[in-house]
Amino acid sequence: MKQSKRQSRLAIFLETIKFEHSLFALPFAYLGLFLAEGGLPWPHLIFWVTVGMVSFRTFAMAMNRLIDRKIDAQNPRTESWSLPQKKLTPRFVALAGLFSLLVFFGSVRVLGPLCFFLSPVPVLLAVIYPFLKRFTWLCHAVLGIILGIAPYGAWLASRPEFSWIPGLLLIGVAAWVTGFDILYSFQDFDFDQKAGLKSLPVRFGRKASLTTAASLHLTALMAWAGAGALAGLGLIFGLGLLIVAALLSREHWLMHRFGLTKMGEVFFSLNVGVSFAVFIAVVLDLYWG
Repeated sequence: MKQSKRQSRLAIFLETIKFEHSLFALPFAYLGLFLAEGGLPWPHLIFWVTVGMVSFRTFAMAMNRLIDRKIDAQNPRTESWSLPQKKLTPRFVALAGLFSLLVFFGSVRVLGPLCFFLSPVPVLLAVIYPFLKRFTWLCHAVLGIILGIAPYGAWLASRPEFSWIPGLLLIGVAAWVTGFDILYSFQDFDFDQKAGLKSLPVRFGRKASLTTAASLHLTALMAWAGAGALAGLGLIFGLGLLIVAALLSREHWLMHRFGLTKMGEVFFSLNVGVSFAVFIAVVLDLYWG
């Protein structure tokens, strides 16, 4: 009976942190690793980068849900979530987050001293991020930077040296995530206004926010193209970027045409497609370009 209860709580926790959304970040972490290695990385590198990414994201999402639980309880979109509904206790979420943090620190320690030395940076940003929407509309950009660190961290796990290749990947991921987080925040526009929370749509309006998100996604494409050029990638990668451009264009077309009614496709399906399209294009170009 106790085991069944534990399994139930674990399932609720995984749903709470949207575990499946790890699909956004993992391909870009692998991207940094593949480019640093110039091909297929050693299995132990892939394993520990995966453990580090998943454990860090679990910690970050646990902190986000924990810190925002009172706001989530007042928001019609989120009031049915597990913490507002008391399906999980704050203590359980905090302990799960702490365990994930320890796993993260352990994994980056295996990946080398430089990764371990720099690991407090994303952790600090992940703790600060949930508070930012109380004070500034720049919260979207901080989330983008947090996820943008992934390819650079994976690069450093293989090659502990500065390079503009992962640097441009970081800029591209940060711009991409910032853009789709702006679109995602449209769901809470009315609530954020009433609650006095900050977001770019609340501060500058819907039209300006759509334009900003589109500009950020164009920036992402340019940054990824620059990273590919520096890495010596060619035609296959270029074709992959055309697919990415088509996916991002559809994302914005859906927002303009249907608004929030297509948010599931806009936020999850298309962005997972973007993430995998860039990664697969790089891998194919490395081997057959």
